[in-house]
Amino acid sequence: MKKQLSRVIVKGGVLSPLELKNILEAAEHFGLKTIAFGSRQDIVFEKQIPPEQLQNQKFESVTASVQRVENIVSSYVSSDLFPSTSWLTADRYLYLLEQFQNTPHLKINIVDPKQRLVPLFTGHLNFVASAFDDYWYLYLRLPKWGKIQEYPVLIYSWDLAKVAKAIENFLQEEPESVEMVFSLVIDAIDLNSRTLDKSLKVDFRPFPYYEGMNRMAGDRYWLGLYWRNNKYDIKFLKELCDLCAEAKIGKISITPFNSFIVKGIPSEDKLKWEKFLGVSGINVRHSMLELNWHMPVANVDALELKEYLVNSFNNSDISTYGLTFGITDVAQRVSYFTSIVIERNLPTNFALNLNIPPTYNILYARDFDPNTRDYIFYVQDIVKVKLPQLLMELSRLYFENLGMAPVLQPPKKTVSNAQEITVHQCTLCGTIYDPKYGDSTQDIPVGTLFSELPENYNCSLCDAPKEEYEKNVLVEKQMESR
Repeated sequence: MKKQLSRVIVKGGVLSPLELKNILEAAEHFGLKTIAFGSRQDIVFEKQIPPEQLQNQKFESVTASVQRVENIVSSYVSSDLFPSTSWLTADRYLYLLEQFQNTPHLKINIVDPKQRLVPLFTGHLNFVASAFDDYWYLYLRLPKWGKIQEYPVLIYSWDLAKVAKAIENFLQEEPESVEMVFSLVIDAIDLNSRTLDKSLKVDFRPFPYYEGMNRMAGDRYWLGLYWRNNKYDIKFLKELCDLCAEAKIGKISITPFNSFIVKGIPSEDKLKWEKFLGVSGINVRHSMLELNWHMPVANVDALELKEYLVNSFNNSDISTYGLTFGITDVAQRVSYFTSIVIERNLPTNFALNLNIPPTYNILYARDFDPNTRDYIFYVQDIVKVKLPQLLMELSRLYFENLGMAPVLQPPKKTVSNAQEITVHQCTLCGTIYDPKYGDSTQDIPVGTLFSELPENYNCSLCDAPKEEYEKNVLVEKQMESR
């Protein structure tokens, strides 16, 4: 079944209470009672709003039928709350984000390497703060690149937007390496760069707890809110915006984990906020077992799987402190940012016709650190009932090796062989068209090449037109018998 979505662009994941209230009122106007938060710190309407109805809004919204744009991700949300680079203040983030006057077509991350709430390397352009004031590393993984590459110089803070725009302009030339990108950029614009003396080193830190009412500097508090189904009640959020206005709180921050944070609650208002949460029936102390999950929006199967796994962990009294989990529908080469990933294998038409349950793969980041960008297969092609026990094994492996020098021992289950296959992937929602399976939802038979699809072919999930697909390379894996 197709699920139509519209995304509201929230630059850097930070917006004012008034901006949020405008978005909420528009959502109500379109017949919605809830909104969701996306993994790139955007806001999601769980229906597709016709573009002509969005033209007069005070915010930018993206649907499957408009040109692709991406939300800028930033770690502003973690500033003043978690470990940070000394020069990268909350105000500095806002000045940097203001440089980006146009919404980019590439995924851009602007992040502090000392925090763990926001991923460092999930963008096409990943600006990572260096130890030098106002200078940034740049790590590139352009759309057709298989691996991330390091830009050869540090970039000055006030050049970030110029560099990003220049690289977007060069995409049509299909640069194949960071050296080619560097050459094109220095020929096009003047920059205040700094020599790159050494590569970035990111120390491992466990994932932080970010929910509930917590004290911050200056006798103020911050509040982190998470709803397990990622359906945030609009009426509640509008009242929260009003509370923020009363307390002169200027910003609300969205996390990549389907949640949000309010900073700067005055100590004298703490009781008022706690009463507001209680009267609204809001639980602010979810178990760590269920809090740190990266979930696709509006995916009922993924939510049911998460609930099944969390219940299994609870029943076994398993600790997952410091770990993060992700669920993805299709095994594909993407940039994950959780410690452990559960992949749902793409079913064959044969399996669909016989109603055979899906199988899953479990991967974990080397040293359980997503910033290594290196994922290892733990098991493949296993049924749902085996997932809890295997994830518990993997959690124990994490704690056994916590604090030890990298690299962790190799996984118990290994991949015997792998081959790369070329498919086409929707650039808007990530859905894959593989000739090996065809598309039974649109009567496309097995073996039909992408070039042979009719011109009016649309994405089976988001209805994006055929031209929104691009080539991608997947790894097709086979597993030794256990």
